Amino acid sequence: MKKIILSLSLLFITSLSSSAQAVYTEVKKIAQEHIDNPNSTQIIKDVNKFELDALNYMGMKMKEVMPDCPASVLDDQAYALYHFISLYCKTLVDIKSQPKAYQLKVLNLFMNVSYSNPFFKDPDQTLVLHYFSNADCVTRFSLDTDWQRAYVAATTELKKIK
Repeated sequence: MKKIILSLSLLFITSLSSSAQAVYTEVKKIAQEHIDNPNSTQIIKDVNKFELDALNYMGMKMKEVMPDCPASVLDDQAYALYHFISLYCKTLVDIKSQPKAYQLKVLNLFMNVSYSNPFFKDPDQTLVLHYFSNADCVTRFSLDTDWQRAYVAATTELKKIK
C-alpha cells in the first residue's frame, strides 16, 4: 500500500506550466493518459477518473451557467484542482503511519473543504455528490467545488491540525 500511495503522489507532482494558459486542457490530457496507461495502478486510475470527471463537470457547467466567462477562469480552477489533488495525495503519504483516527480526521478535512466551497451551487446533489457519498472512492470530494478556495482552505486547516 505504501508503494501505491508513494507512486500516486509522485505521478501528481509532475510539473505543469505555471501559466494559466491551456491548463484545463493539459490537466485533462494528463488525467486521461494515467487512466489509459495499462501500467497505472487502480488507485491512480481512480484518482485520475475523479479529476477528469471534475474537469468535464466544470467545463459543462461553465458553458451552461457562465457562457461569457473567460477561459482563464476554467484554467485557474483546473490548476487549483490539480494542486488540491496533489496536496491530498502527498498528505495521504505523509500521514500513513499516523493513527487511524488522525487519518480519518484528515480525510474529513479534505471532504469538508470540497463540500463547503461550491463554485456553481448546483442543486443536482446526486450528480455533485457522486464521489463524495461513495465510501469506496479514494477521492470523496464534491464535483461542484471552487478548487481555488478549497485548496486555500485545505492548506490552512492542515496547518491547524498538525
